[in-house]
Amino acid sequence: MNLRNIREQFPILENGSIYFDSASTSLTPNIVIDKMVDYYKNYNANIGRGVYRFSEKASFEYEKAHNKVADFLKVYNNEVIFVKNSTEGLNIVASGLKFNKEDRIVNTLIDHHSNYITWLRLKDKLGLNITHIKPDSNGSFDLNNFEKSIDENTKIVSLTHISNVLGSITPVEEIIKIAHENNCLVLVDGAQSAPHIPLDLKKMDCDFFVCSGHKMLGPGGTGVLYIKKDLQKEIEPLLIGGGTVTDVSLNEYSLKEDYERFEAGTPNIEGFIGLGAAVDYLNSIGMRNIKKHEQKLISIVLEELMELPEIEIFGPEQIENRSSLICFNYKGVNPHKVAKIFDEQYNILMRSGHHCCYPLIKHVINKPEGTLRCSLYLYNTEEEIKIFINAAKKISKRLT
Repeated sequence: MNLRNIREQFPILENGSIYFDSASTSLTPNIVIDKMVDYYKNYNANIGRGVYRFSEKASFEYEKAHNKVADFLKVYNNEVIFVKNSTEGLNIVASGLKFNKEDRIVNTLIDHHSNYITWLRLKDKLGLNITHIKPDSNGSFDLNNFEKSIDENTKIVSLTHISNVLGSITPVEEIIKIAHENNCLVLVDGAQSAPHIPLDLKKMDCDFFVCSGHKMLGPGGTGVLYIKKDLQKEIEPLLIGGGTVTDVSLNEYSLKEDYERFEAGTPNIEGFIGLGAAVDYLNSIGMRNIKKHEQKLISIVLEELMELPEIEIFGPEQIENRSSLICFNYKGVNPHKVAKIFDEQYNILMRSGHHCCYPLIKHVINKPEGTLRCSLYLYNTEEEIKIFINAAKKISKRLT
């Protein structure tokens, strides 16, 4: 990886800020911005709505973006649905599945609110049973707990691939195997995995998968929902309308067979064209190279922070078991206070708080005020890590 060339793609870094909040929203490279500007400047039109050249060009670029994302995830083009974020994708599946009152749902305590309260609402609305699997304090799961929780009444297991708090990697392939042996569906929340590690959804064999474009160098308001082709008719679309039908008569309508049945109305055309450019850029660097680079950086952070007795670290100690983020606290100090010091005095930008994971924060790591989170990406450098560690040490001396 040529970090100098990579960082030149991100003009926002020219002001000297050290950006450590990519788990929330990644920065956007010029190649993505330019692709979106090109749409507005040269062929700004709706898709699938006309035979004139602007519309045909927009439709071509939009469909090409579909193909790029499908290739990135190693699935078929007609299995990829464009949504505005992971949250929308999760809600489409949850609201679209047909449930019986005796059906059960299996979820975990490390899941983001979007993959937690979505199922709680179904529990309240339909009276369904939900089992929440609890990990240990490092985010590791005992697979026996899944085996015991999945039975003939379990309709779906919905779980995160990588925790956005602990950075722990869930053994999704093993869990999927257990679930499928019990004729149970599996939804994987890949919001934190798609930007950082190579994925092959066919090999993973999940039934549904979601990820967010704004976490993988793409524009805001873009996301992906994967639904296995043979399951698409089992999901009632959340919205229907323009673009979703093959025919409409006076008293009935027929929906399209593939992903278009789920993409009602005018989509975020320029955003998804930009997402296609983001995928191109990630592929040009290589997801294995990105993973290797991030693991090197986070291993330095982990090793250095562990040397500071005033700091408590959450998540796996083994680098091979965690992704490119780390949550920590200064013992007895509000994390928001420390985040402000990092920002105002050291120009280091980090997230603080509950990270949309109240159940995990309150019932697993027991930190009601939340944590600090340092989350890295391909554009971060060892020099930035050194600056961060020096700042962490200075803050440690000041607070103790």
